[in-house]
Amino acid sequence: MDTVKRYLVFAVLLTIFIVPISGCSVFMAAEQPAAKNIELFKTGTSREVLLAEFGQPLISEETDGKKVEIFTFIQGYSKLAKTGRVIFHSAADVFTLGLWEIVGTPTEIYFNGNEMAFHVSYDENDHLDEVNVITLK
Repeated sequence: MDTVKRYLVFAVLLTIFIVPISGCSVFMAAEQPAAKNIELFKTGTSREVLLAEFGQPLISEETDGKKVEIFTFIQGYSKLAKTGRVIFHSAADVFTLGLWEIVGTPTEIYFNGNEMAFHVSYDENDHLDEVNVITLK
């Protein structure tokens, strides 16, 4: 009977410590940033289209009579990729009784999208005429 009590206490303590962290990687995977359409950074794209997809630029100035801007953003993941990650983390949590979170949570912290930056200039009609990728890290 003493052994049964010991196992019961162990199971209760394990549950108390595992349940609060269970699901962190699942939630983090679901909350990863969405993928942006970087194909829009091509000659001829209007400024309005860029603003709609990427928001306000980090820097906007006029140089030599041309409007020049720098857009920065986190390139995230497609809905399919995010859904797959959520399903994988959920299944791993169930099969390992929550121990997967020891690996899953740091993984989601590390794979949280890529920071990207583009330096663009516009013609007189506010259409892209030059695009340069700025390398980060």
